[in-house]
Amino acid sequence: MNIGEVAQQTGLPAKTIRYYEEIGLIAPRRDVNGYRVFSTTDVHKLAFLGRARSLGFTIEDCRRLLELWEDRGRASADVKRLAAEHLGRIDEKIAELRHMRDALAGLIDACAGDDRPDCPILADLAADAPPAGATGADAPSAAARR
Repeated sequence: MNIGEVAQQTGLPAKTIRYYEEIGLIAPRRDVNGYRVFSTTDVHKLAFLGRARSLGFTIEDCRRLLELWEDRGRASADVKRLAAEHLGRIDEKIAELRHMRDALAGLIDACAGDDRPDCPILADLAADAPPAGATGADAPSAAARR
């Protein structure tokens, strides 16, 4: 199978497939003309990688998962540990996003959204920034503005 066929079958862009080869995640054989020739196993690995990436696993996580998948003597505890660590990172990201959402929602609620120029959203964003138009030595320190 050529790279275009593999891309269509796996849903991965050809550029991604080439990248996975470049970093050693897959190693398709080369034909005499230098073109990549993908085996069924290569296609399965690429589909596996695509699914793992869609779940947010890092490239290094994917490398380890692929190693575990290919190791018939693996312990499922190793796979579970890797997945649980990733889930922990996802939970941390969700907590960060909730915090950002709550902060932004509070700012939106505080803003009148009318024709007046004062805006709590801009005031908050500028809290640690120099005043508009101030440069270098003109800009007061954060302590001086408070």
